[in-house]
Amino acid sequence: MTAGDVPAGDIVILAAPYAGAAAVVKEYGDALRGKIIVDITNPVTPDLRGFVVPDDSSGAQEIAKAAPGDAHVVKAFNTVFSHVVAAGSAEGRPVDVFLAGDDAPAKARVSAFVESLGLRPWDTGDLFMARTLENVGLLELGLMNHSVKHADFSLNVTLLR
Repeated sequence: MTAGDVPAGDIVILAAPYAGAAAVVKEYGDALRGKIIVDITNPVTPDLRGFVVPDDSSGAQEIAKAAPGDAHVVKAFNTVFSHVVAAGSAEGRPVDVFLAGDDAPAKARVSAFVESLGLRPWDTGDLFMARTLENVGLLELGLMNHSVKHADFSLNVTLLR
C-alpha cells in the first residue's frame, strides 16, 4: 500500500511511528470504518524512560480516539521485534504475540491472523491492557540496551501444566 491508497481488507496493520500514528488514522478516516486496526506502536520517550501518552492511557487508546467509532483497535505485535516475527519460532516453539482490545470478534480475527503466521496469540484482555503491553515493549528495549545487548530474543509464556 502506498500513501493515499484506501486500506484493503478487514485488518489494517498500523505500521507507523507512534508520533504520527493518530494522524495517519485521522487521514484515512472513513476508509477505516468497520475495520480492525492493529496497533503495533510503542509510544516511548526518546530517552526510553517513559511514555509520550497520558498516564491514564496508552498509545492504542489514543489511536482508538482518532479512529472512526465503528473501527476496532487491537494492540498486538508491539512486544516482538520484527525479525523475530519473521523467524516465526524460537527453539522449535512458536513466538508469542500478546494482544489486547475491547471487541472480542476483532481479537479473535487478529488471533487467527497471528496463528496463520505460525505464531501463538495470547489475549491479555480489554484495550486498557495495551498500557501494560507497552510497558513490556519498554522492558524489552531495556533488556536490549542493558543486559541482552541485542534484539534476537522474545518474551514468551511457558505453561507449567
